[in-house]
Amino acid sequence: MTACAIELTAEDGAVRRTGFAMTADGTYAARLTLGPPRDGGDASGDAWFPERWTLDGPEPYAVPLPLDQPEEPDTEVLPLADGRVLIRRRVGDRHDFSLLYPTGPGTGQLPVGAIGCPELTLLPPSPDGRCVYALSPGEHTTTVWLVADGGYGPERVAEVPGRCSGGVWLDRTGRMLALDRERDGVVKTVVVDLGRGGEVSPLLQITEESNDRLLLADADSGLLLIRSDAPGHDRLGWGVLGSPRPVRFPESLRQADCAVTPFAVQPGQALMPESCAVAFRIDGAAGSWVGVWRPMGRGLRQLPAPEGWLAGAGLWTRDGVLRLPYATGAVPCGLASLRTDAPGPGAGSGAGSGGGPGPGSGVITEPTQTESGGGEPSGAPRTPVMCRPVPLQQAPLTGRAARG
Repeated sequence: MTACAIELTAEDGAVRRTGFAMTADGTYAARLTLGPPRDGGDASGDAWFPERWTLDGPEPYAVPLPLDQPEEPDTEVLPLADGRVLIRRRVGDRHDFSLLYPTGPGTGQLPVGAIGCPELTLLPPSPDGRCVYALSPGEHTTTVWLVADGGYGPERVAEVPGRCSGGVWLDRTGRMLALDRERDGVVKTVVVDLGRGGEVSPLLQITEESNDRLLLADADSGLLLIRSDAPGHDRLGWGVLGSPRPVRFPESLRQADCAVTPFAVQPGQALMPESCAVAFRIDGAAGSWVGVWRPMGRGLRQLPAPEGWLAGAGLWTRDGVLRLPYATGAVPCGLASLRTDAPGPGAGSGAGSGGGPGPGSGVITEPTQTESGGGEPSGAPRTPVMCRPVPLQQAPLTGRAARG
């Protein structure tokens, strides 16, 4: 399985994260949710509290992790592979970190330290499932923090010149981290080697003046999903890590009046990036729905999402089934299976109108239960594969006027 990159693209092209995060192996997930307060709390209204989802059993189930005080809406949570959940809370001008875990009817909390800085965001879950990293941009440099490593406190691990955002892991060991760095008004993706003291090297350099951002990467195949204005305006493109071939910008990923954002890549396709299925969140006037695309294909297939989909979240199985988490009043913790090989009247390709797919889908929902107990992760870690990043150079951009 592959975990989602839970991201949305803002008007300025930068990436913003949503509130549902999965471990890289798809075992656990966590989110901040709004619901009735715990017994003894203020009963005047709903309160924010963390919730952990267990996804690797016969059925997914959710474990609430509330404490005596409700959380603030800007609190961040991130699951670990051992079942604990890291929580970041802002307290004045510092950020406090703790590990949460279920303790029978209650919630245990282990403080792991704090960082004093005006701005800080958690990076996506590390592939090793154990470490948690955060990004803190400053006036001239950006600091990469190791927030938690088996219970130890925050540690500064890299200092990157420029203002960085985003964050995509390129390998399965948690060593090679891609960041979108802004310098002199231009954004380029660079690679930070955490195993060599934060050594920085370029990754995306499509043209000298273009803004090039990495949205998603797959460690098995080396497939990269990119957003760049190199063609003259923002477009979605794809390339391959370590390949000399240029970035390509498929017309099928250009949807009229819709925002299209990749969130998951099918794993296990080693040396076959063109055959990888990629899942997209599509946002239009009718709401949010799912798109599925392959580099070797000719179009973007559009399918309805399950009711209550936590939009922008999902994971692929190795045999090509897309699992989409959803929550409704009747099913507070559900995982729908979207079989993309099944034909459906909701499929579509080419430029969209923003109205969304029609009725019918390849989505199969699986009713689940909510429990108060926790579960243990299963399965041994896969053997890591290291790919050395090389810059993706200028692509042939047909139909683009030369800049003067």
